[in-house]
Amino acid sequence: MTTHETWMAQAFREAEKALKRQEVPIGAVIVVDGKIVGRGYNMVETLQDPTAHAEMIAITAAANSLGSWRLDEATLYVTKEPCPMCAGAIFLSRISHVVFGVSDSRMGACGSTLNVLQNSELHSQVKVTFGILESKCLGILQTFFRQLRQKEKDSER
Repeated sequence: MTTHETWMAQAFREAEKALKRQEVPIGAVIVVDGKIVGRGYNMVETLQDPTAHAEMIAITAAANSLGSWRLDEATLYVTKEPCPMCAGAIFLSRISHVVFGVSDSRMGACGSTLNVLQNSELHSQVKVTFGILESKCLGILQTFFRQLRQKEKDSER
């Protein structure tokens, strides 16, 4: 297992926590010097907060852990490509590297739909690596949405 796969497996564990809470199963960890300094999973439904994405929660946890909002030595591992809101927070927190599992052709902001993190118009760019444990990250999302559709069908009966 590569280093990226090891840390993505930790992010996947966070996604599993979201799945247990019936949240969209996305998980994230932030790593600095080989240690996790922040972790999070989607809590939008639990908190009734549209900003409670895995990345946002992990960024807040990392900033609190390090005592600084500047996370310029950090790598964020997240199971699904960040949305525009999260990409903005990643950029503003100065995270230097984002590694994600599965691309998001609908709302991805790291190259799929938009490319916020590598926009040459901005003062800096964030390194992006993708496709790490992709099938595993895709699988948990497919499981969640399959269960959601089944639940909706059952409630229509």
